[in-house]
Amino acid sequence: MPAEEELERQIEGIASLRDPLRRALYLFVTRTGREVSRDEAAKEVGVARSTAAFHLEKLVDEGLLDTSFRRLSGRAGPGAGRPSKLYRRSAQQLQLSLPARHYELAARLLAGALSQAIEQGSSPLQRLAEDAAALGKSLGQRARGKSVGRSRGVRLAKVLHALREEGFEPYREGNCVYLRNCPFHVLAQEHPNLICGMNQSLLQGLLQGLRATGFDARLSPERGRCCVTITPDIDSVRTPAP
Repeated sequence: MPAEEELERQIEGIASLRDPLRRALYLFVTRTGREVSRDEAAKEVGVARSTAAFHLEKLVDEGLLDTSFRRLSGRAGPGAGRPSKLYRRSAQQLQLSLPARHYELAARLLAGALSQAIEQGSSPLQRLAEDAAALGKSLGQRARGKSVGRSRGVRLAKVLHALREEGFEPYREGNCVYLRNCPFHVLAQEHPNLICGMNQSLLQGLLQGLRATGFDARLSPERGRCCVTITPDIDSVRTPAP
């Protein structure tokens, strides 16, 4: 999911829990570790069943709870009664970070590279670079869609859009694109050679997936921004006539 959509989803989920009653219901469902009925939830928080049902359904609408139907009596057939609607915590995770951070993505890349290196006896750094580039390429292909920009301006616009969607907060100065945000900020601060190299491979792959020919992802660490800059490929830049 693009970073902006993920941020909006997270904010909506957290805003939903601002209501004390709704938050109490969510925490009750979470603590039980099983499916709970409307009657159970209403009794736990001390409200009418209809009130509990209203707020439980709001939590379902926000993706925070999942539902199922089951007869609580355990009986089947005529006379067993109607199935009850039950609620359980959904798989959606709430972990809001501003600006966007993607530490889980970094962990998956690092763990996958180390695992493959151990199994194959290869270089962990080489595996990490290859895996990051492959992931970046798939992100670029998804962002590109079916159209490919022919002019440099169109390709640059696609690059800016894709980087914005992934949470890099890009901005343009001339033909270069700088990144205000590093989604791996803390890791990059502690292990710059490892993480910045991974990030460069990821963004180089993104450019390939976008088919943004004429641009390159280069390391250019600068205080207050991401260590990678998108620049015109030196080989594609024509020297202006005198």
